[in-house]
Amino acid sequence: MGGGKGPTSKRYFSASTPNFKTEAAQKLAKLFPEIVADGQIDINVLEELLSPDLEEVDSNEKYEFTWRGKGNAKRIADIPAHDTTLIADKKCSKGWDTTKNVYIEGDNLEALKLMQKAYSEKIKMIYIDPPYNTGHDFVYKDNYHDSYENYLKETGQLDDEGNITTTNKESNGRFHTDWLNMVYPRLKLARNLLMDNGVIFISIDDNEAANLKKICDEIFGENNFLAQVVWERAYAPINLKKNFSPSHDYILVYAKNASLVETNGIARNDETDSLYKNPDNDLRGDWKASDLSVGPAIQSNIYPIITPSGRVVEPPAGRSWSLSQKAFRERLADNRIWFGKNGDAVPSMKRFKSELRKTGITPMTIWKYKDVDHSQQATQYLQKLMGGKKYFDYPKPVKLIQRAIQLYSESDSVILDFFSGSATTAQAVMEQNAEDGGKRKFIMVQLPEKTSEKSVAYKDGYKNITNIAEERIRRAGESIKKEYPNSNLDTGFKIFKLQKSTIKQWDDNPANFEKQLELLQSPFTQESTNDQRALEIAIKSGINLDVTPEIDGDNYHFTTDDKEVFVILGNYDETLLDNLNEKRKLQNAIVVLREMNNGSETKFNLNEKLKQKPELNDHFSLEWL
Repeated sequence: MGGGKGPTSKRYFSASTPNFKTEAAQKLAKLFPEIVADGQIDINVLEELLSPDLEEVDSNEKYEFTWRGKGNAKRIADIPAHDTTLIADKKCSKGWDTTKNVYIEGDNLEALKLMQKAYSEKIKMIYIDPPYNTGHDFVYKDNYHDSYENYLKETGQLDDEGNITTTNKESNGRFHTDWLNMVYPRLKLARNLLMDNGVIFISIDDNEAANLKKICDEIFGENNFLAQVVWERAYAPINLKKNFSPSHDYILVYAKNASLVETNGIARNDETDSLYKNPDNDLRGDWKASDLSVGPAIQSNIYPIITPSGRVVEPPAGRSWSLSQKAFRERLADNRIWFGKNGDAVPSMKRFKSELRKTGITPMTIWKYKDVDHSQQATQYLQKLMGGKKYFDYPKPVKLIQRAIQLYSESDSVILDFFSGSATTAQAVMEQNAEDGGKRKFIMVQLPEKTSEKSVAYKDGYKNITNIAEERIRRAGESIKKEYPNSNLDTGFKIFKLQKSTIKQWDDNPANFEKQLELLQSPFTQESTNDQRALEIAIKSGINLDVTPEIDGDNYHFTTDDKEVFVILGNYDETLLDNLNEKRKLQNAIVVLREMNNGSETKFNLNEKLKQKPELNDHFSLEWL
């Protein structure tokens, strides 16, 4: 920090995640200090500053996609998580001490909020398969007044008049509205987590495809739309349908910043390479003929071509040549035009394998089942993996998600799926790592919906769908290791569960004043453990979930590549910072600590020591509980 700002005894640890409205205002004030008056943003001054970039339009005449509850959906995204945390489930995890993969059991809205500080701009790729809004059970009901109580009701841990789900039937006038209000805040929060060159893939069907594209255009920006992929999910018609038998779903693809994104391309294989031949023994090697015509026609590119045999060839009706006459003559002189073995065929362009982009073949927007599998194959595969039991309907194929990962991730990327369902994405990450030697990490988030007591899953001991998904990851990991016995794959995962905050919340209600006096005795809930308390502090200080702390009694030391946090829950004295300085690994570290029984005296002495010792003041920031 170099003579940094130094800590202050007035700085207290915040048990809330970031408030994005406040942070946005701070960024604006930093860019345009003149817009701040009496501590508030003056909108009129801001508009005046931006006026050269603003069109003169009637404020009532603008294109806008809106619905009932949209304003509240935006507010829900902006409100920090303050009454929730994540607690570790080491017993059910796999390879806790070594794995970098994460599985979160809980409402994804709260999970996304809890991830904001640690994972802001760190996720390379997101894939989600949200509910398709087909009129069946719809379990996500957001209540920003008490998010944790809402979560308990969703998962059946609290009775809500006997109903833990609502059925979003088409007869409900809010059929689309409810779905939009659910997905909007989650996508808004997800965007914050993407790296600047990050990409999100969203599976959807016809019910909400049009609406989803509109809200994605708003959240991610129309200019960051990359594709609307058509996935051929079925291979045979359903003859019971009256009009059309649906055979596809969509995958919307958006970038955080399209100008920074470039696909890796589809990996070439023996099948694609076999299409390249060299019938004319060209010194540049194997090539493949491609159509020289394009449509619709470009008038200036309609001209006759004379083949070596003397035949005159015109472009097909409604089309033109893809090259101007000048460009055609240049390609012809460079032996890049092919007229067939007899010199009498319609001309085509020679595309050389040696000149293909190094990373692979540019993907097209139709993904056929022969390349990425169809729904029935995915169901059959998962059923076989789970010992012949069918626990999930219509899981996505591993190959489908693996293609997305291969196209837009790097070898060490973090992949997030916050509607993870059967955990296909987790398996796809492990499969891709096995194939190319990557070290990608996954983060899965899934609401622990209860399985029906009549279901096969329930009878087999799986009380909620997260139990099934976690078992699927274990089995898939073992299967991949058998196929790649010499690989050093990470097939483990740390399980975290959404829980009530371990830090007591202040209540302004005078009726609860006596209860609030307990805060003076301890900032923590009585039932929580120090491990749970330290983890919550670490998460809300920006520490990744895959980090395992160094523990010394009741003190915890968390370190990532760019953040270091000491959580001091045990006793200490004025030598604390000197001792921590010997353990410090980064330039700057945060120390979160509770006051001792002698309270202000120790606190005062520590702050005085910081003032007197620049070698400590430059590296430590204190936050009091």
